[in-house]
Amino acid sequence: MTDSSALDPEDRKIVTLARSARARNGVPEGAAVRDETGRTYVAGTVDLPSLRLSALRTAVAMAVASGAKSLEAAAVVSEAEALADTDRTAVSDLGGPGTPVLLAGPDGAVRMTVTAG
Repeated sequence: MTDSSALDPEDRKIVTLARSARARNGVPEGAAVRDETGRTYVAGTVDLPSLRLSALRTAVAMAVASGAKSLEAAAVVSEAEALADTDRTAVSDLGGPGTPVLLAGPDGAVRMTVTAG
């Protein structure tokens, strides 16, 4: 487990944003990504009959649609114990394999940090 209070303030911010998206929308996951300019994109799980996207893939898609060229970091708030490979791949596609991805529980405590690649 990672002490969330020891996180960089910008990383703590994306964890807080991801946690807020999850709670506000009542979805299983919330995610936030930060692009190369410091802008953040926040999303929740999308679960429609014709479209299913994790919160992280939705946040990456929002960043791309808004013109982001790269990612600095990503965060997911979920009850899951691990990140799906498809989520890490989406982050890697935009940010590169070394992009850090933080996984936090619903309480906001970061459980692990992994790289996208």
